[in-house]
Amino acid sequence: MADNKQYKVLLVDDDKFLLDLYAAKFSKNGYVVSTASEGEEALKKMRDGIEIDALLMDVVMPGLDGIEVLEMIRKENLIPDAVVIMLTNQGQPSDIERAKALNVSGYIIKATTIPSEVVSEVDNVLHKKNSK
Repeated sequence: MADNKQYKVLLVDDDKFLLDLYAAKFSKNGYVVSTASEGEEALKKMRDGIEIDALLMDVVMPGLDGIEVLEMIRKENLIPDAVVIMLTNQGQPSDIERAKALNVSGYIIKATTIPSEVVSEVDNVLHKKNSK
C-alpha cells in the first residue's frame, strides 16, 4: 500500500475456500478484512454501519446475487464512499454491463486472475480514488 492508510475491505463470496484465500491474501497485504458468505449477510453488515473502503463481491450466490445486492446498496446508499469491484466467474458482456450500469469500479474474472493480482487491482483502484 502506497499511502500508509489501512484499508478496510468486505469480501462477499459463497465459496468458503475462495473467501478464506482472498481474506488471507488481503490481510497479508495490510488490509482489515471482513467477510460475508451471501448477499443478505453483506447487506446486514452494511446496514449495521460497517466501515469499508472496498467491497469485492461475487455475482453468482444463493439467494440474492451480487448484482441484486449492488442494486440494493445503490438504492439505500449504504456505502457511498466505498469502491465496488465485482469478483466473479461471470464474464458475459450482459453481466459486465449490468454491473457497470451500477457504477462499479472494477470487474475481475476469478478464473483468469490470481489472488495477488486481485489485491493489486484493489490497491490501484483505491489509490486512484484517494489521489483525486
